Amino acid sequence: MVGKSIVRGDLPEDLNSYNGLDDILRFHRIENYLKDNTKVSYEGNSYKFILIKNFGSNSPLIRVEKLMVEKINQPKIMYVPAERNFLSAISNINKVSDFIVGSLKNYSVEFRNAQLAYKDKEISLPINNTTVYYDPLVDENYISFEGKKLKLTEASSGFHSIVPLYWVSKYLVDFLKLGEKRLLDLLSPDQTVRRRNELTALNAEFIGEDAIREKEKRINAKYICNHFVNIVEEPEQNLFPTSQKSMLESLLKFNNENIDNKLIITTHSPYLINYLTLAVKAEMVEANLLNSKASLIKLSEIIPIDATLSGNDLVIYELEEKEGTIKALPNYKGLPSDENYLNSRLEDSNELFAQLQEIEKGWR
Repeated sequence: MVGKSIVRGDLPEDLNSYNGLDDILRFHRIENYLKDNTKVSYEGNSYKFILIKNFGSNSPLIRVEKLMVEKINQPKIMYVPAERNFLSAISNINKVSDFIVGSLKNYSVEFRNAQLAYKDKEISLPINNTTVYYDPLVDENYISFEGKKLKLTEASSGFHSIVPLYWVSKYLVDFLKLGEKRLLDLLSPDQTVRRRNELTALNAEFIGEDAIREKEKRINAKYICNHFVNIVEEPEQNLFPTSQKSMLESLLKFNNENIDNKLIITTHSPYLINYLTLAVKAEMVEANLLNSKASLIKLSEIIPIDATLSGNDLVIYELEEKEGTIKALPNYKGLPSDENYLNSRLEDSNELFAQLQEIEKGWR
């Protein structure tokens, strides 16, 4: 997000002279995670950031390195916090918006935008043949299934989790389809003024018409997003395994709509890891079907064709809970390895049960 803001001119390249740096850390709730000599490095599309917390200093230093890029490729970035359930659990979210902070505050804004964008329109959810819609007259969300209507606040915790996740993801994917002209019209006043000033300055340059058009395209590319980076925390929250599969497939479909889209998930669910393996295997199978209609139908009954995933586009990182180390899982014949921490814990429970049986036999 910071890199995108620098490209647009919302933030200066010298972030150490920016008074809001501590606010950014507080926004992400990581200001108390930094220790003396902490170093964080991140490389985005246009900039590389190195954050260093020196011994004894109150605030960290940030070094910003500009990368040489031929094309500006601005993402629409959305962080989906685990606390999203809160947005579904209460009515009239605007009345409590002043009490929401950080990433959930940002998400509540996009949730509100999604409500208004689809007001009075039923949106099909990926689970249980259920729809959700927003009634602006009473400022209330409803879900309906099998002819029955419930307020979203009355629904189960699974719906509290999936409705904000799915609704906002769909809204942002559709938002990016509005086209360049409409997206430029929706810029903030400050961004509109900066863009207009940059375009006006082109008139003072003694360059040809084609060069001006190319520079205009580059300027416009700074201010509008052309792909979606969806960062989802614990998407499996409160969902049955079958619903986790349907939810994941919906996110993969959204991700597959644009070659530059990215889906980043943090999870404690072994089911999601296994379902990702199914999505990769389905892509392999599809590639060898030679347009067999019958086989494609059978395949789509297991994994929807538009939710398949290339193994080259998937990386799974495993976090060791005690040491805090992170490693990438290896592949086996193009598929994610099933030798991972979550699967191992399932195997442990089977082993412990076998030990209990042995004790029981000895007692008898």
